Amino acid sequence: MATNHILSVSENKGTNPSNRWKDEYWLMLLQVYMQKPEGIKHAYSRPMVNLSLEIHISPEYLYDKMTMIRNLDTPRIKRLWERYANNPRLLGATVKKLRAMAGFNNANSFYDGVEVCETFERDFRPTDDDPEVIPAMLIMILDLYFRLTPSTMNKNTPEVVEMSKLLGINASKVVEILMLFRHHDPYYKETGIVFHPLANPCIEVWQRYGNGSPMALEALACQLKHYFIK
Repeated sequence: MATNHILSVSENKGTNPSNRWKDEYWLMLLQVYMQKPEGIKHAYSRPMVNLSLEIHISPEYLYDKMTMIRNLDTPRIKRLWERYANNPRLLGATVKKLRAMAGFNNANSFYDGVEVCETFERDFRPTDDDPEVIPAMLIMILDLYFRLTPSTMNKNTPEVVEMSKLLGINASKVVEILMLFRHHDPYYKETGIVFHPLANPCIEVWQRYGNGSPMALEALACQLKHYFIK
């Protein structure tokens, strides 16, 4: 399962997620684990990412913690399992109470005045100029870019249509993003300034992944795909 750790390269190396882990998070994670189909969820499934964004702990770290739940690794986990595994209503009520007590129901005020060093979170938040698009989508489309030729970068290409359906955006927008990546591709030596709401986000994603290993990008896109699968 090594590929579950692909996104860790973008994290702040000075940030240790274990320093932010709290015991009450076990219950929140157990609730995700108990969701049907019961068991370990993919690190980048939407429920895992949503919990990660809520508590500011990376999906990879939560995935590792979830394997501990499956294996009942510690006496504490065993006690939680014995009390809550067969009582989802009690688990749900307890988690709801924890969120209310800790201020999770109002994340903005909860973290007001607290310095939060965001890393992975930015990939799952809308871009400033296009609320329909998050950087994780751009990463997916960049991977598609390297698998297409210029003549196939059109809205009728099956791969483009499939990507638009997966991401929930228009195929024409996928093509626009592909063209933005082409403009930044040094192979084509495009010149001039492009005025597009997603120009800067595309530059940032290109700088992060465009000159790296295509295989690493493909592996990352494969992981991120689970976030968009309904």
